[in-house]
Amino acid sequence: MANVIGLVGRTVAEVERDLILETLKYCLGNRTRAAAVLGISIRTLRNKLNDYAAAGLAVPPPGGEPLLATGE
Repeated sequence: MANVIGLVGRTVAEVERDLILETLKYCLGNRTRAAAVLGISIRTLRNKLNDYAAAGLAVPPPGGEPLLATGE
């Protein structure tokens, strides 16, 4: 039940976004592997990442290259 506490008050879209981005980090930027772990197609993952980037969120680049913080 403790795992659910952090989810209460958040939208499904927010939880999904965080899960996708954390899985991508876990997979060191390997989008094919992240899609497999998430159980979604690479196309679905790519579309969601494009949506997140268009909304101004930092999306890790493919291939595990380090993500630079804004202003560096």
